Amino acid sequence: MADQLKNEANECFKKKDFSKAIELYTKAIEVESDGKKLAVLYANRSFSHLKQESFGYALTDAQAAIKSDPTYLKGYYRRAASLVALGKFKQALADYDLVCKRCPSDEDAKTKFTECNKMVKKIAFEKAIAVEKVDKTLSELFKDLDSIAIEEDYTGPKLEDGKVTVKFMEDLLEWYRQQKKLHRKYAYKILCDVENYFRTQPSLVDVTIPDDKKFTVCGDIHGQFYDLLNIFTINGLPSTENPYLFNGDFVDRGSFSVECIFTLFGFKLLYPDHFYMARGNHETINMNQMYGFTGEVLAKYNSTMADMFTQVYNWLPLCHCLNKRVLCMHGGLFSNDNVKLDDIRKIERNRQPPEEGTFCELLWSDPQNLPGRGPSKRGVGIQFGPDITFKFLLNNKLDYVIRSHEVKDSGYEEAHDGKCITVFSAPNYW
Repeated sequence: MADQLKNEANECFKKKDFSKAIELYTKAIEVESDGKKLAVLYANRSFSHLKQESFGYALTDAQAAIKSDPTYLKGYYRRAASLVALGKFKQALADYDLVCKRCPSDEDAKTKFTECNKMVKKIAFEKAIAVEKVDKTLSELFKDLDSIAIEEDYTGPKLEDGKVTVKFMEDLLEWYRQQKKLHRKYAYKILCDVENYFRTQPSLVDVTIPDDKKFTVCGDIHGQFYDLLNIFTINGLPSTENPYLFNGDFVDRGSFSVECIFTLFGFKLLYPDHFYMARGNHETINMNQMYGFTGEVLAKYNSTMADMFTQVYNWLPLCHCLNKRVLCMHGGLFSNDNVKLDDIRKIERNRQPPEEGTFCELLWSDPQNLPGRGPSKRGVGIQFGPDITFKFLLNNKLDYVIRSHEVKDSGYEEAHDGKCITVFSAPNYW
């Protein structure tokens, strides 16, 4: 019985139906008594949770796999992957080291060990040399942009007098549609200019929408550039008459994260008061290194640009309040009942998100159907029930919240009696 359930779960995993796979692995675990077979089931379910970014559940299952069979290496491998996702690189390194020693021919484990070791050393180095932070803008750090030559054979989009224009954005979209690369000089310039703008913005941005105008909120797009183009085809290009908010997780997973982020930054510079962007949990160093954005930037540009993105992401606003009635954030609500909008406005966001607290929860939390609060399936943030939502809305005189962060088959979902709406804009995500 357990073997049959496991095989069915494996087939669901291959089809990227991770929720069904988890359900079947769970049933198999309930009827399996053999320790070695249990370890495999727990490790497989852990991998499914990793695919869904439920890092907390993934870690718990990996530990259960190790407990069931301490000789089963995949348990340690899954635990290491979960720990990396949670930013616990030193603990993960010990597991990768164990796997490499027991299975020295595993090239993937060697690669993961090397990457993890680099992060451990980098964190230790930065801690060792930590001094009072010198907050220089990218424009101050990269003063020689004008000296970068444009090759004669470059025929792509060009900034006009260093500025983003409607023509530049039209050319950029077509250029990217043909899978061509924006010249690094213009890419650097966009990053410098958009950072300068975001530095002027508060952590909570108030947005006023006239009664006779529409306003579009998009969720995660995760590097799916052609789906981003499809949004613009269906709903119209951004303009002063067609404003947008993109609610975080612009990059990672998809193969065209660079194209997505420069498209969004371009529109932000073109329409600063009609195009908005909020930080998601994937606009962070850990997620970018684990889910592909850093590697993509290195392949298409260089490490300097990867560092520039990190600095820009640190200045992205954390949420937006529409007409003083609707609060939009990437993740969700809080472990503290008394959070007010002014508390969010006061967040000093120019850093990597902490592991707990309001800043973290804005990027990581998820709603749940049960009342009260629960531990996060992701291992970061919390899960919050309808009563938590209602109290927060009442305390802040809001009508409802819009958040993203979770895959929804229809692209959106209403929860908590319509007071908590999830919007997700990356179709065929898995």
